[in-house]
Amino acid sequence: MIETELKEWGNSIGVLLPIEKVRELGLKKGDKVKLDIIGKKRVDAFGVCRGAKPFKEEKENHSEFW
Repeated sequence: MIETELKEWGNSIGVLLPIEKVRELGLKKGDKVKLDIIGKKRVDAFGVCRGAKPFKEEKENHSEFW
């Protein structure tokens, strides 16, 4: 599987393939390829926990820390 980023290309969006994979697969200009697109949810956030799943409350009492 190749993971890559979409890039602007003129008035379009393009997919750039790493040259190592192109060579490995024996692809060349003009070849047709079939892509399975799997969208990943992009999280734009500030801070480490933004976008994380809610925290679970622990049943233990940590009063020794207070």
